Amino acid sequence: MTDFEFENILKNDIRKVDNSLLSYLPDAKDGQYQVAEAMKYSLINGGKRIRPVLALEFARACGGTRNDCLPLACALEYVHTYSLIHDDLPCMDNDDLRRGKPSCHKQFDEATALLAGDALLTHAFEIISEAELSDDKKVIAVSLLAQNSGVSGMIGGQVIDLLFEQGSPNLKELLTVYKLKTGALISAACLLGCISAGADSSQMAAASKFAYSLGIAFQIQDDILDITGDEKKLGKPVGSDATNSKKTYATIAGLTKAQQDVKKLTDNAISQLDAFEDTEFIKLLALKLVNRDR
Repeated sequence: MTDFEFENILKNDIRKVDNSLLSYLPDAKDGQYQVAEAMKYSLINGGKRIRPVLALEFARACGGTRNDCLPLACALEYVHTYSLIHDDLPCMDNDDLRRGKPSCHKQFDEATALLAGDALLTHAFEIISEAELSDDKKVIAVSLLAQNSGVSGMIGGQVIDLLFEQGSPNLKELLTVYKLKTGALISAACLLGCISAGADSSQMAAASKFAYSLGIAFQIQDDILDITGDEKKLGKPVGSDATNSKKTYATIAGLTKAQQDVKKLTDNAISQLDAFEDTEFIKLLALKLVNRDR
């Protein structure tokens, strides 16, 4: 696959997601306008759409269609967007910028941002409930997304991460955080694609292994970029981990080992793709994600 072909597929997938995200927003009534605007502001704030693209492409790799998976992909992006709004809040990471623009609580206010995040999270499950999929698939999708978003997944990883912020976690403990905080939603993306297409158990298992390896590699690369990255390209402050005395994989293991482990994890992820058909795009996407500079 040429770079042109890859970029064409990626742009088409992102366009498909972007065109649908706003269509799922609930209508604002009475005094709901500001929170609806905050939801919209955060949804369209230039995201890479990595997770929904993975969902669409795993659906295709399992013999399904992108259109069948689209509601699940958009629901996932709602959850991801809510998590970013909350991560930026003063009580969490206290970041003023997100993707080069004011964070939601800076553009609006803290209370509105908090409620916008809550609204995105809850609306995600309404989107799934109204999808044109079988009831069995929708129940499995709701359960999977809830598990990967909650205490057993992303939120659980965030809680542990907060505990470690002023402490001295070892690499094993950090990997647990990365698996939950980052890997869980990436796993949800790949598995939601599989669910929409009616994948078998071996494909589900391979997708999960792919996702967790890629998710950890992605987070380690994020740590690396916080040391070596360009703030203009990243669209957020660089060096915040060091400023906040936060231990990361890159600061504990060192840049060289962190870079080596990113490659090893990526190779492990790509090896799982043998369980699927026509995965060249997914392979190239994985490589571009872990070799990114922004």
